[in-house]
Amino acid sequence: MSINTEQFAAANKATVDSLLSVANTALASAERIAALNLNTARSALEEGVSNVKSVLEAKDPQAAIAAQSALAKPAVEKAVAYSRSVYEITSETQQELAKAVQAQFADFQKSMTGMTEMFTKSAPAGSESAVAAIQSAIAAANSAFGNMNSVAKQFAEKAQANIAAVTKAK
Repeated sequence: MSINTEQFAAANKATVDSLLSVANTALASAERIAALNLNTARSALEEGVSNVKSVLEAKDPQAAIAAQSALAKPAVEKAVAYSRSVYEITSETQQELAKAVQAQFADFQKSMTGMTEMFTKSAPAGSESAVAAIQSAIAAANSAFGNMNSVAKQFAEKAQANIAAVTKAK
């Protein structure tokens, strides 16, 4: 059982492509978060100036207090909207990265299955226990990945339900 140079080159190319995909996903997410933060800061500055002007234009202290009170609710709503936007960006990024990991694991499974089959066909007599151990290890890795994937999905669903509940409450 030997790996030829084409297989080695293909494996390296697949690894580089996978890393580039992950890097591009992370950079796109960071770009979206940065744009959100910049827009939020710009909006907060503009609204802050406007709010200060409205409070300063009040004719008496009670009108100033009323103006300040009127500003509190929109601020809470904007904070919730900002949190929802951050959550959506991170959730989408997590989903994209999970898809990449699943695809990469599927490719790994295929190559391991192929290598195991090659090893099984070319294994010397009496190596059945070694082949069984390899197959058992692959099955255990598949099971662990499936369990980890299931837990990650449950966590994401629970987090999404919590965000939805908090959003509705506000």
